[in-house]
Amino acid sequence: MSTARDKNVLGMILNPLMPGPLFEDDSQCAPEPKLNLPNIEQCEQLDIEGVKLAESLNYEEALSKFNEAITICPSNPSPYNNRAQVYRLQGKNDEALDDLEKSIALSEGKGKSALQAYNQRALIHRLQGENDKAKEDYEKAASLGSKFAKMQLVALNPYAAMCNAMLTEVMAKTANNNELKRCS
Repeated sequence: MSTARDKNVLGMILNPLMPGPLFEDDSQCAPEPKLNLPNIEQCEQLDIEGVKLAESLNYEEALSKFNEAITICPSNPSPYNNRAQVYRLQGKNDEALDDLEKSIALSEGKGKSALQAYNQRALIHRLQGENDKAKEDYEKAASLGSKFAKMQLVALNPYAAMCNAMLTEVMAKTANNNELKRCS
C-alpha cells in the first residue's frame, strides 16, 4: 500500500499539469459489498497474504495463496482480481484477462473488485493496442468512481493529448526562459 504523500509525488511526476491529486483513494468510491460466503474469512486472509507476497515480488508464492483462496471460496471476486495482477506482472496477459472476466462476473460489475478489474483489463487492452476496448473499461471504472480511470480517459482523448503536449511545451519554454534570466 502506498501513502497519500507517495501518490501525490507520483502524480506530480507523471502529470505535472494535472490540477489536484492524480491518484486518490478509490476505496471510498465503490465500497465492496459484504460477502456472505462459506470460508470467506479464511479466503480474505489468504488474499491479504497473497497481496503482501506480490508486493515483495514473491509472485509464485502469491499465486499459491490466491489459488488456495479461490479453491476454498470460488465465488469471491477479489482473489481472481489479485491473481490477475500477478499474471499481468509476469506478462501472462491471457491468464490475467480470464481472471479479470471472472472477477467482473462474480462482482456483477459492482464494488472495488469490479473497479480494479476494469482498470486492469483496460491497461492490458492498451498494451495490446485495443484503445476502444480500453476506453470502454475505463468508462466503467470511472462510473464506479475511479479517479485513475477518469485520468486515463482524458489521456485517450486525442484532442486532450494534443493540448497537453502543447501546454507542456509552453511550460518548458517558460521554465527555460526563467532559468536564462536568473543566469544573466
